[in-house]
Amino acid sequence: MLSPVGRPEISPSPLAHFRQIGPRLLVWVGPLACGVGLLAYRMWHVLPWDRFEESLTLTLVSLLFAAALHRLRGWSWAHSLAGIWCAALVFFVGVLPVAAMLALAATAVAIGSLLTAQRSVDDALVALPIGLALIASCLGWLLPLHLHHRLVYLIVAGGVCIWRWRELRKAGLALYGGWRDSVTAAPLHAAIAVSLLGLASTGAWLPTMQADDLAYHLGLPSQLQRNGFYALDPSQQIWALAPWLGDVVQGVAQVLAGREARGAVDAMWLLLAAAGLGRLAIALRADARIAWLVVALFASQPLLAALAAGMQTELPATAMLAALALVIMQPPEQRGRKTLAGAALAGGLFALKFSQVIAALVMLIWALARLRARVDPKHLLAGMLLFAVVAGSSYFYAWQISGNPMLPLFNDLFRSPVMAAHQLLDTRWRTGFDALLPWSITFDTPRYLEAEPGGFGFVLVMFIGAWLVALWHSQTRGLAVAASAIMLLPLLPMQYARYAFPGMALLLPALLIAGSSTIGAKRFAGIALALCALNLAFQANAPWPLTTVARKRLLTNLGDADVVLRRFAPERVLIADLRKLDPTESIVLAMDGRAANIAELAGRGRTVSWYSPSFEGARIQADTDPSGERWLQLIDNSGAAWLLVRPDHLGDAQRAALMSGAAQRVAAVGEAELWSWKGPTARRSPAP
Repeated sequence: MLSPVGRPEISPSPLAHFRQIGPRLLVWVGPLACGVGLLAYRMWHVLPWDRFEESLTLTLVSLLFAAALHRLRGWSWAHSLAGIWCAALVFFVGVLPVAAMLALAATAVAIGSLLTAQRSVDDALVALPIGLALIASCLGWLLPLHLHHRLVYLIVAGGVCIWRWRELRKAGLALYGGWRDSVTAAPLHAAIAVSLLGLASTGAWLPTMQADDLAYHLGLPSQLQRNGFYALDPSQQIWALAPWLGDVVQGVAQVLAGREARGAVDAMWLLLAAAGLGRLAIALRADARIAWLVVALFASQPLLAALAAGMQTELPATAMLAALALVIMQPPEQRGRKTLAGAALAGGLFALKFSQVIAALVMLIWALARLRARVDPKHLLAGMLLFAVVAGSSYFYAWQISGNPMLPLFNDLFRSPVMAAHQLLDTRWRTGFDALLPWSITFDTPRYLEAEPGGFGFVLVMFIGAWLVALWHSQTRGLAVAASAIMLLPLLPMQYARYAFPGMALLLPALLIAGSSTIGAKRFAGIALALCALNLAFQANAPWPLTTVARKRLLTNLGDADVVLRRFAPERVLIADLRKLDPTESIVLAMDGRAANIAELAGRGRTVSWYSPSFEGARIQADTDPSGERWLQLIDNSGAAWLLVRPDHLGDAQRAALMSGAAQRVAAVGEAELWSWKGPTARRSPAP
């Protein structure tokens, strides 16, 4: 066959032809596999239709209000929707917590801007997590000192903001300009992303109810608010000296607000993570449409809304990771500041959780691989020192107080007397690591998370082909390799899906860019939006409290958190009543080993659960004495004046102790009861 100019036409080789169509076929493998999985596992049987309808109703209502703003004020749909969802956050979370969060964020930007060049939107954005890491690290070293008071915080924050007001103004203008330009460039994509972010933020509306938060995470913020310092006492709570950056940030906002501010702080981390991932797509030379799709896909993840409802570290870790990736992607100008900024963020990751050392090391390797020049030894030394200062406070105090810098982990190695010399292991999540793990996490989620099938989302299956293309494509390879390692390495020792969330989120920009460049932006956008809808449908299959009617009760009762707490965390209502009844420092003992909801008591609380090994051992011994005498001794030895009880969980020995005449029931809320111990009422009459 001849070409038009008379020369033989050269047919492409089979290998060249495969290189052209192979990546396209790979990208389409993911949607096909996802469809097969949905059919094979009959996922419509576990789809939470009521909660999905609830989300659709919220979306419709927000669109109606946004339409009014769009028509009356002439705002874009994205601006209007953002205003509606922000107003909802203030209504459900409270004015003071949101104001405290904004004051904290402004102070953090003012401090973090010291380590950024302040030349771009990205500089302004990364200044916030850098500042949060620096603030939390400074306060982490000062936790035992009696200086954590609202007035002190306000004076310091005000002074910093006045000192750096020019940089604050510059950062604010840069962030607003970046938002405005990105919305103008892709108004429809922006509106979709903002709607999904709003739905994810509904987790922040809920009061704090998750088990680890009530037993542990609320302890540090509550002690700072009530006492002005933090008692470094692992004998009552074995996690008391664990990495605490996330809880310190919560504590600052709580002290400023004078009340719990978890929802506002979680909303800040959520927006920071979303913005960082979107800007990371831009840094990889994607356009605004793809950047907004990254934000939309991140916001649709079922686990995200659950993280926004609690105090676990994966949400702030995602924000820190996205910011660190942005720093690594920046040009090598201002290398000294860039080194310090990276060190602060890496230290922040390590100060959030010990397992985040994997993420920090992976990001360090990626940063070194991108270097085109020798590192200045002075900059390197300064970065190492800053990393130690930011990361080190909890590990230092744990080592000094208990002899184990990573208490309660690795105590089989360090043998701290605080607890038994063994390693903490949760055998529920040791199902095995293999090549089918992404498939299993997606469709057989309960084996890997306290969730229903689909509760981890469908990214890993739907984008499996795009993932392989991203690992091959030169534009996305570096980020894809780093994010994949951060996602998969924590799953090697224990297959707990929540640990993979930050890495999976960091992978999203590479997936969207690789897929769009392979089959075309419009086609892949259709796949991405279908995935967003699928994730949203299964959002309520994520970990509790999304699976419950908690959000619906909050909405139908116009934000009355007590209605929700009475059903799902009744001890919190009893504790609030107890503060009015007895504002002293008298001890409260939680007698249920499965409901250690005493962290907010700010040092007044004691628990017989595994969080307190000494009391747990005493409880096990006391349960062997049916007369209740050992339980009487345990309660007296704890110094308790009040008891938190769940009657349905009481054993015979506990019932005998309560019937001895030393206890009197004072109040009951839902499944929980408050009893006085050897008080005037208890001495007059026996317990019923």
